Amino acid sequence: MGNKKSFFVLSLSIIFFLLTLSVHAEDNSGIANLRQTSKAFASVAKKVSPSVVFIQVESIKKDIPISPFTSPFGDDLFKRFFGDAFPDFPNQQQAPSERRMTGQGSGFVFSIKKGLLSNKSYVVTNNHVVESADKIHITFKDGREFDAKVVGTDPKSDIAVLEIKDSPHPALVMGNSSVLEVGEWVIAVGNPFGLSHTLTVGVVSAKGRTGLGINDYEDFIQTDAAINPGNSGGPLLNLDGEVIGINTAIFSRSGGYMGVGFAIPIDLANNIVKQLIDHGEVTRGYLGIVIQKMTAELAKSFNLDVKQGILVSQVTEDSPAAKVGLRVGDLIVSYQGKSVSEVGDFRNQVALTSPGTKAGLTIIRDGKRKVLSVIIGNLQKSPQSAKAATQSSDELGLIVQTITPDLAKQFNVKPQGVLVTDVKAGSLAAMAGIRSGVVIIQVDRKAIASTAQFKQAIEKSRKNKQVLLLIRDQEMSQYIVLKWP
Repeated sequence: MGNKKSFFVLSLSIIFFLLTLSVHAEDNSGIANLRQTSKAFASVAKKVSPSVVFIQVESIKKDIPISPFTSPFGDDLFKRFFGDAFPDFPNQQQAPSERRMTGQGSGFVFSIKKGLLSNKSYVVTNNHVVESADKIHITFKDGREFDAKVVGTDPKSDIAVLEIKDSPHPALVMGNSSVLEVGEWVIAVGNPFGLSHTLTVGVVSAKGRTGLGINDYEDFIQTDAAINPGNSGGPLLNLDGEVIGINTAIFSRSGGYMGVGFAIPIDLANNIVKQLIDHGEVTRGYLGIVIQKMTAELAKSFNLDVKQGILVSQVTEDSPAAKVGLRVGDLIVSYQGKSVSEVGDFRNQVALTSPGTKAGLTIIRDGKRKVLSVIIGNLQKSPQSAKAATQSSDELGLIVQTITPDLAKQFNVKPQGVLVTDVKAGSLAAMAGIRSGVVIIQVDRKAIASTAQFKQAIEKSRKNKQVLLLIRDQEMSQYIVLKWP
């Protein structure tokens, strides 16, 4: 009996010992994995830091002081009101004074062009970092300093390319942002608040962010890697040290890091940067349509079973789209054989298509699929400055206009709805308090994005002798009911 008891105790002791070893081994394995990840971050830092730059910019702003006796309108203020009885004074106008404005950001060496006498290094950054700069100064991690000149800028994508000479620093390797997955580790390197070559780590929070109003062309990678003022233009990298994005913006209520940063995917940036280096400007493809996302409500109103695709809400006269017969109400479901579901992504695809290219558009019209072959136009040579289509609703006393990017900037409004450009005195609209500059967002609880949609919605409402409008005046939205007599 005693031998059995001793054997049992010994067995328990051995099992406990083995479990302890197993737990200890698992702990060591976990720590080893963390160490390995840490080493990967350190390896990327050593690999890329020599090619990341600190950018300092300087601009000079002239202030023209006003004489105590001269009005801002160029008239002698006192003589204007008191006449010749007011005595003459010597010219008190002072010479313009200059204010030096400074800024900072980040960038990285994109490519190097070797020459017989000297090498040129091209540095990529954000346009907003160097915009209006009179002097641009670049500093590398090893302390080498260079004056840089602008090769080309593209405000629509917020990308700029700078050039420096005699730099031995290697160019970073470009990755493939299209294969990036949500949840993957990413690394940001830059100069937040002027703190040179700061590395932060996070993950890809989301992809394909559009409609943020940051750039005209958007397809952002969202990350929680810490990005702060000064990081703009720096690289976002994968664990192999390849550039997969250009850090551009943050979402913040405080001005600092709040866990939401945005980077331009390198697949989008590559095409733009190469055009800037080769030509100093960017040429974009052009179709000549206004589009909007297909929703379940729109699909129902158009008697469509599909919920994927983008809806054509306006077609510009004599545009490439008009020439192949694209119509308002057509649903675009694929472009160049690739499915279409997001407005921003479609705009980017068209913009990156070289002018003169024959592109295939698959549309659904009246429930039937149709393939159109369109010759992509040149956005720079398109009639962008032509007056946008307007729509009059005489009974309501309103004239509205589709909101183009230029109008949105001019009136400081969001590019959604239609803009009221004129209100007839004494009309239903005027009596309801609607005025020029107001944006009509919805008609009878349905969003509108063009004058054509506005006209259709008003015609439907006419039967009920009243219409419900959701309007936005500056930052305030409200519903207004207009009733026909």
